[in-house]
Amino acid sequence: MSRFGSLQKPMLISPEPAARASYRLSKSRYLSGLQCHKRLYLEVHAPGVATKPDAATQAILDMGTDLGELARQRFPGGRLVTAGYRQSQEALAQTADLLQDPTVPAIFEGAFQFNQVLVRVDVLQRVGMDDLGRPTWRLVEVKSSTKVKATHVDDLTIQSYVLEGLGHVLADICLMHVNTQYVFDGRRLDLDQLFGLRSLAETVRPRLAEVPARLADMQAMLEAMSAPGITPDEHCQSPYECPFWAHCIENKPARWIYHLPGSSKTVIQLRELGVETIDEIPDSVPLTVVQRRVKENREWVGEGLRSALETIVYPVHHLDFETFMPAVPKFVDTRPYQVIPTQWSNHIEQPDGSLVHAEFLCRDERDPREELAMTLLESLGQTGSICVYSSYERSVLERLAEDVPSLRKDLKRVVARLWDLHVVIRDHYYHPDFEGSYSIKTVLPAVVPSLSYADLVIRDGGVAACEYSRMIFTVTDWIEKAQIQEALLRYCERDTLAMVELRRALRKRAG
Repeated sequence: MSRFGSLQKPMLISPEPAARASYRLSKSRYLSGLQCHKRLYLEVHAPGVATKPDAATQAILDMGTDLGELARQRFPGGRLVTAGYRQSQEALAQTADLLQDPTVPAIFEGAFQFNQVLVRVDVLQRVGMDDLGRPTWRLVEVKSSTKVKATHVDDLTIQSYVLEGLGHVLADICLMHVNTQYVFDGRRLDLDQLFGLRSLAETVRPRLAEVPARLADMQAMLEAMSAPGITPDEHCQSPYECPFWAHCIENKPARWIYHLPGSSKTVIQLRELGVETIDEIPDSVPLTVVQRRVKENREWVGEGLRSALETIVYPVHHLDFETFMPAVPKFVDTRPYQVIPTQWSNHIEQPDGSLVHAEFLCRDERDPREELAMTLLESLGQTGSICVYSSYERSVLERLAEDVPSLRKDLKRVVARLWDLHVVIRDHYYHPDFEGSYSIKTVLPAVVPSLSYADLVIRDGGVAACEYSRMIFTVTDWIEKAQIQEALLRYCERDTLAMVELRRALRKRAG
């Protein structure tokens, strides 16, 4: 049986709304209830204990909003319901007026309520009349993703349930998503190519019968005096990271079993054995190398660390890129979500330990790739290893070589000089403070306690990408632009300085 009890039980749509329902749900709350009843309960009764979205997450949400606004241009003459999401009665009234106006070809952000569920519909397009003389509609949900996901089907299902419950005739039920095969010609956005439109009516309609029972279960759960006793597990991260995760695990032990890295299958197996903490894992349970390091919980220096570090060739370049991936392509011959490098940092260490720092940041709306590549090649020269952390820089360089054909051979030679510090640490060193993570953000303060990212304005790549896009395409105040530029430069610089100091600290540990 499902964790949600009778939520999966098929049931025909009732012609009458459920009389005892007392909590109004939105489509987002309905989706939360499908993920976890406890999440929905907390959203309704204790929203203050949720963790607020970080800057990167909020930027993704904002990007979805921007794409939704752009998608409306696919429906000329459409009318927007201007009432905000907290102005539900006004929104319902505006929508009702637009529905009655046959000259309105499409309604954007229309509000509809049925059986205590209020939804806002991205696009409701008028397509014709049925045999009974009723208007027929195409329901369109706009997503910033590049493919159909299971949660998109659930999203469209609850919207369709509400609309059809109110008597509206849906001729089609569609998802509009970003088409990554579209290549921008640099002159005019072709919205018909940028957005793909896919009918999901055949997938959605069989699910409509399940909705009333699911809603009834959610309503009954919400009427309880306390949140359901659902144990945190893998469902907390899928399909979305739950904002109540920190709240739900606040009383868990520091070495709780779910902090074990790797496949969730191992955690499930251990949970079935009654294992609560990492320290209780029986020796008979097979673990990966990293999981074994986490269980042992001690510093480990591999015999090969020194020889691995000595394979580097001076002068040593320490290279880091920052990139952004615009959903709407900005430059000629680029695609949606194509990775565009915008800056680099290079700390150059000589055999005597002296350091020189070089950097590049594109500060205006032009395509940065050719200039970035040329300045990078000049900084890297012809000799010395190029220290990176993970395979990301390699992928950026290889794509850059394809995008700038005139520099392809030179960039390929750069790729051949790469030396991955991440691999060296992964294979030859472990510190208990890693807690199973080899991210440089975790590794740096554990190995070099005097250096971290805590003092920076920008502290991760996701925020850097969002801030770069905002600086270039949104911010107009020159003072704010300058502040973002400085924050971007200091963040990228810290990444390469981190590699310098990590190598130095590891050399001491290797003896």
